[in-house]
Amino acid sequence: MDIQYRHEWKHAISYLDLLTIRARMGAIAESDPHAVDGKYHIRSLYFDTPEDKALREKLDGVNLREKFRIRLYNCDPSVIHLEKKSKRSGLGTKYSASLTAEEAQRLVDGDLSWMMDSGRELVRELYCKMRSQGLRPRTLVDYTREPFIFRPGNVRVTLDYDIRTGLNSTDLLNPRAVTVPAGDAPILLEVKWDEYLPSIIRDAVSVPDRRAGAFSKYAQCRIYG
Repeated sequence: MDIQYRHEWKHAISYLDLLTIRARMGAIAESDPHAVDGKYHIRSLYFDTPEDKALREKLDGVNLREKFRIRLYNCDPSVIHLEKKSKRSGLGTKYSASLTAEEAQRLVDGDLSWMMDSGRELVRELYCKMRSQGLRPRTLVDYTREPFIFRPGNVRVTLDYDIRTGLNSTDLLNPRAVTVPAGDAPILLEVKWDEYLPSIIRDAVSVPDRRAGAFSKYAQCRIYG
């Protein structure tokens, strides 16, 4: 199976930058059809080992790394995804499998008995790594996202803000789960594309004195432990 790695930029930006990029992208790109009034809420539950392997590899800049998470949108349990994000030499790819709310809750509760017979390769892979590496749900990451789509180059531009951490909470499906601001988390611009980044998008997301970085929402949300 061919693995399609995508290019990715991340920039910490100011609120003024957000207003500027939002206006530019609104003039040239489509809003994500799943967005409501141009945005949606994302909640992810990240997995890590008892030794914080995913966190340490991110902080150390390990060239080849991966992380697992469960994700839902607008706290709607009808659409839940298990995802694995892999990075290699600055390029990224993502694998995804659907979960039911019951399956997600069983994972949170530590019930793995259903996973090997699930018929989904990614679920089986997570099961094996939970058994062999001790992967377990670690913390919730909440934020608001404004997404834009530009078809040429398969470009996706997102503006993420109000990043909040669940501390040690793993209560994924509870819309009233308590989260708190993740320290001094910035507004984050992310740009992802396949083979080329059209110049019109490069110009639209260009802001003075901003350089691509390696910001991690998961790492930021582990600021308190």
